Amino acid sequence: MKDEINTARSLRSADADRQNGAEAEDGRAGGGATLNPALREAGCDRAPAPVARAGTGIRVLKRNMKRNGSRGCVNRKTRFGSRERDWLKGDAQRGCVCLYGASEPQPPASGPQTSSTAQPDLKLVLCSTNTTVEELCAQRDVQGLYLQLHGDLIRRLDPSERPLQMVYDYLTAMGYDDPLRVQQEAANSDLSCMIRFYSEKPVNADQQERTLLKGVFSVRKGKTQLHKWAERQVILCGTSLIVASVKDSLTGKMHILPLVGGKVEEVKRRQHCLMFSSAGPQAQTYYVNFDTLADYQRWHRQASKVVSQTISLVDLSCYSLEEVPEYLFYCQDVTHLNLRHNFMRLDGPGGLVNFNRFAQLRSLNLSHNGLGTFPESVCEMQTLTELYLSCNGISCLPDRIGNLQSLQTLSLDGNRLDSLPEELGSLVQLSSLGLSFNDFPQIPGVLERLCALDKLSMAGNRVETLDLSGLLRMTHIKSIDLRLNGLRCVKSETLEPVKHLTQLDLRDNQLTSLDLSSTCSLETLYCQRNQLGFLTLSGFTLRTLHASNNRLSTVNIYPVPNQLTHMDLSRNVLEYLPDWVCDSRKIEVLDVSHNLLSELPARLLSSLSLRKLLAGNNRLERLSDLLDHIPLETLDLQHNKLKELPESFFYKALNLKYLNVSANALETIPPSSQSEESLSTLQELYLTGNNLNENCAALLVGHQNLRVLHMAYNQLLSFPASKLSKLEVLEELNLSGNKLKAIPSTVSSCKRLHTLIAHSNHISVFPEVLNLPEIKLVDVSCNEQTEILLPDSLPSTLQELDLTGNSSLILEHRTLNLFSHISTLKLDQKPAVTAGDVQGTSTLWDHGYAEMCGQRNKLCVSVLAVDRFGDSTEAAYGIFDGDRNEEVSRLLQCTMGDVLAEEIRHSSVDSVYMCNTFLTSHRKLGMAGQKLGASALLCYIHHESSEPGGYFSLTVANVGTCQAVLCRDGQPLALSKVFSLEQCSEEMERVKLAKAIITEDNKVSGVTCCSRLLGCSYLFPWVLPKPWVHTEPLCSQDEFLILGNKALFQKVSYQEAVSTVLAVRDPRAAAKKLCTLAQSYGCRDNVGAVVVALHIGEDSCTCEPPLLTVEARGPPAPTPLPITVSPGDPATLSSSSGIASEFNSEMSASEVGSEAGSTASDEHPSSGPTARPERRCSLHPAATSCNAVPVTSLGPGAHPALFQRQPSSATFSSNHSDNGLDSDDEAPLEGVISNGSKLEVEVDIHCCAFQLRSGPSERPKDLDGRHDLRGSDFPKSKVRRQNSVVVSATNGCLLAVCGREITDLKKSPSTSSLFGKKLSNGSVVALEDSHNIIEVALEAPKKKSGYFAAPAQQDPEDQLIVPPSLEQDVREQLRGHSPVVPGPPPPSTPPSARHPNWDHPSTVLQQDVYDTAL
Repeated sequence: MKDEINTARSLRSADADRQNGAEAEDGRAGGGATLNPALREAGCDRAPAPVARAGTGIRVLKRNMKRNGSRGCVNRKTRFGSRERDWLKGDAQRGCVCLYGASEPQPPASGPQTSSTAQPDLKLVLCSTNTTVEELCAQRDVQGLYLQLHGDLIRRLDPSERPLQMVYDYLTAMGYDDPLRVQQEAANSDLSCMIRFYSEKPVNADQQERTLLKGVFSVRKGKTQLHKWAERQVILCGTSLIVASVKDSLTGKMHILPLVGGKVEEVKRRQHCLMFSSAGPQAQTYYVNFDTLADYQRWHRQASKVVSQTISLVDLSCYSLEEVPEYLFYCQDVTHLNLRHNFMRLDGPGGLVNFNRFAQLRSLNLSHNGLGTFPESVCEMQTLTELYLSCNGISCLPDRIGNLQSLQTLSLDGNRLDSLPEELGSLVQLSSLGLSFNDFPQIPGVLERLCALDKLSMAGNRVETLDLSGLLRMTHIKSIDLRLNGLRCVKSETLEPVKHLTQLDLRDNQLTSLDLSSTCSLETLYCQRNQLGFLTLSGFTLRTLHASNNRLSTVNIYPVPNQLTHMDLSRNVLEYLPDWVCDSRKIEVLDVSHNLLSELPARLLSSLSLRKLLAGNNRLERLSDLLDHIPLETLDLQHNKLKELPESFFYKALNLKYLNVSANALETIPPSSQSEESLSTLQELYLTGNNLNENCAALLVGHQNLRVLHMAYNQLLSFPASKLSKLEVLEELNLSGNKLKAIPSTVSSCKRLHTLIAHSNHISVFPEVLNLPEIKLVDVSCNEQTEILLPDSLPSTLQELDLTGNSSLILEHRTLNLFSHISTLKLDQKPAVTAGDVQGTSTLWDHGYAEMCGQRNKLCVSVLAVDRFGDSTEAAYGIFDGDRNEEVSRLLQCTMGDVLAEEIRHSSVDSVYMCNTFLTSHRKLGMAGQKLGASALLCYIHHESSEPGGYFSLTVANVGTCQAVLCRDGQPLALSKVFSLEQCSEEMERVKLAKAIITEDNKVSGVTCCSRLLGCSYLFPWVLPKPWVHTEPLCSQDEFLILGNKALFQKVSYQEAVSTVLAVRDPRAAAKKLCTLAQSYGCRDNVGAVVVALHIGEDSCTCEPPLLTVEARGPPAPTPLPITVSPGDPATLSSSSGIASEFNSEMSASEVGSEAGSTASDEHPSSGPTARPERRCSLHPAATSCNAVPVTSLGPGAHPALFQRQPSSATFSSNHSDNGLDSDDEAPLEGVISNGSKLEVEVDIHCCAFQLRSGPSERPKDLDGRHDLRGSDFPKSKVRRQNSVVVSATNGCLLAVCGREITDLKKSPSTSSLFGKKLSNGSVVALEDSHNIIEVALEAPKKKSGYFAAPAQQDPEDQLIVPPSLEQDVREQLRGHSPVVPGPPPPSTPPSARHPNWDHPSTVLQQDVYDTAL
């Protein structure tokens, strides 16, 4: 406090000095205003308001602020003056609160705002964590402050609450640990999408309309003409229309017209007139004539909702109400009142103390109101039959609760109760009591007196022991829910049977054994996810048993459960099935998958009741013969050791509709019938991963109802054409991973076919499926396609076409134009040689990825893959799964790489920068992350921070259910943590302590099964964005890395995934196979996989001998040219590889001069000889890697490089022919498409922001002349130079962009639509041949030709890469022009003298890069 007083005094004493110079700087920052931002309001000419008490340290900092993207205000001088920055740096408990006015609009739903439009309602207020609301209001002269979380409810803050401390607590709970980073994030205006403060309560017109409508209108009573029109006050509130007897006054008699069940009709004789009528024999009618059409429509819309109700219900939930409108008390017919998710108070005219005025109210919902205590005024409402008080933090119930004698339903879930009053036992009509997620250590004894209670819900409490003998006295209770209690023991002290209990739920506890033989009336038992080794039950009335995910080796049930219909014993250790299973006469569904069964009893397969049998992932070697026709409809036998199926299998299982025998050893399949006529009803057949050959295809003809056929990864050499034509109703066909050379042309007979997947074969001719009327997806990747013969038009239903992995495929321009309407088109791009390739990075790792929609209509999985990340000796890979939404996963895909690059600059600690990457990405989701979320996994391959040139490490961070597996010595090594409530007991306990409601399907509030996600901020603090971070040093035994989403690893185990990739080796084909296997194993959801092949070992060395120093030849240029040279052997660059081009024949010398001048370096000119830096590999780094000297001048021929003008998505105006050939070229340039008189260069600039790779550069020196290795105050941080030339190979072209020009590039009309935009296939893949160049064109603004073209005029902002052979000529031409002014020199102040949090302009560029990506 003393420090704050001194600071305030110093600020006041410095005002006079500041007005001369510093005030001018702040005036420019404030958009031209010259008023002191520390003391004056926006646009005010009057004298500054008096500052509050010096101890508060409150100062209004800015006004008319511009929120440009997600640039943190603490990182910009335009937000803070030097005086404010010094004050903030003095104490981490000081900070900035963003205060919004009542009319402040929300950011767009797509993410943070990028507009620079001034928003005068936003003000920054400097204060400390001790500053209270009362002090802020006194300084601002406002009545109160309001808090809005996650764009949802808005509540009034108490005078004693401390806003800045609330923000700090929020950020700390999210996962931030560093106080300085918390201080920095708190001042970021983007945080307003999660936590926002208002100086006035925002006005919501829609909410006001649904809560209360009133006005003075012309009114006439009755249908006859006897009554005259008169001006009266009219109110529509709740269920009634209220008409005052006196104009503009409510003091006289009030006429109440109940509307429920009545009518509201338009009066056609008068304009804007409505007739309101009540229901019943004593119906009354009022005519109301409105002044405007808007009023007429508003009243008609709201009144129509009321009259359509069947009960007198008033729903005011989620309105941020502190009290109900007083007019609502006039609605005496209200029987149901819903006020959940508000902030109701006891006092006030519309507070809870006055609710006894509702004479007929029977149902009251006050859940999620933050009451803290039980509202005793409710106990006076004798008519209540239903009372909901969940999630209010109530710790005890009053004794007066016994007054509610009519109460039948009482919900107290999600509170802090540990006992119940004895008076509760007097509620003899109470039949439903919810006590879940409280703190009860045992079942309350008072429940014995509640004789009408039949269901007890006590999930999520602290009951560790269940005494069955205690239930004997509660004979009225039939159902008990004790999920998530930490239950360890179920015992019975007597031998007396429990006859009244019919349903018992014991899921997710810690039981090791369970004996319920005394519960002789038990019908349903849930005991999944315990640690049960023994289970004993009574079979007299048992109907349903769920006991999966335990350690059961046997289950004892006596007598035989003849009423049993459904039993789930999956994921146990059963080696055999008990005899009573076969004796059960009514069993219909049996799940024994993931056990150790070696055989299935013949009597079980011949059961006359069994309709669904799941026995996959066992050790079955044979299947018994079927004795007779059976009613079996679904049979799953995948992942066993079956070599054959019984010969009579299909014609004795005539009702079979689904059969999955994937991952077995089948060499043939049985015939469909004994004769030519087949009665088979089979619809789905999965045969993937067997040893079937083409002879088996003939046996499929009899299954004429077959809709889905998967025969991937077998030994098919061909598929008989005549047999395929018989499958006329086939809808989905998967023949991947065989040895097919062609798909039969008779596939065109399958008129209902919508999915054809045939990747990883030897197919050279494109299948004839593009004339099918319902075709949606065609995947012929990883084949030997050479050309595609297309019809004149493609079907409009075609949504996805995958042609990647066909190295010899050549597509004509007509073909590309036909493909232009396909939403997802995947093509190869030719490999381009870049600096990173020559340096050996490509030999260290490469990747492949696959994404499949399954049976979903949209793809919600996105992939991030950057083989050359940062300084080209690093890599970043990620996978994001939005579950049911695609927006969040795409936003993360576009921004997370850039966020990681930025965070690495600020910290070298892996756990810190990875955690901050996730938290920052979570913030950048903006409004999209309020209600939607996604699982995310990010892998970063880098050098150890302690040894920048040493061996590599892999840092993995994840939230949600995406997982990463490393193959080391052929064995899987899990690197991630699954944040699922079912699989992580620590997270389950954390969520329970936060009093979340976990539904029976183990979802937080019924929304998500994950306890950590990016997005879904409205579920805070139950669902957090803080990731699990793990770093694993890489070694030569590490072969590859697998990334996958939940759907992949639910069906494919870690070991099978590793074995699969080991057998395939090619990363792309391996990723394809993983996804195909998951689908064949029954996955119907989106599935995604990334496979990263690692080649880290001594044989990966790419060092080269150092070269002798070469003198620079030729006259010096006026300004040094930033020549970007590949340090490797120039002979590896081919002129026909699509990355080189000649001078444009129409380019004049002056144009060359201007083009070359635009690439002037920002570095100071250097003179004297320059040595070529010795290239070292990551395994044998140079001794000092920070002293590299830039190449500033090169002699002719010294380093033959590329001269190529690379505009982004630009068009060259030249004399090109229609076939894309230049006058001097013999073959078309790859990535260059001719379109009439224009030549279009397809350049993918998507996500190039995090592909920054700068050549050797000279680092700025400090005042002592020593090299500064940091670039900021953060120790050991990894620096990306701001003004270096960026080299990015994209779509077969070499894109050179100066770092300072990236912002301009993104603002270019031809590229602004591409930056940060999600490609239609849902993926971002940088620079590899798996990327699709056509997708970039499809996402760009369309021209008539189907492609985009920038103006033919050459853009002076585009960069040149000048080869040394032409450098001399260029310099001579430049002599006749004015020398180009170089960029600003590095600041004289060393970076270490600047504060890392509040003033580091070097971060502005990087911030710009990923801000615009949204």
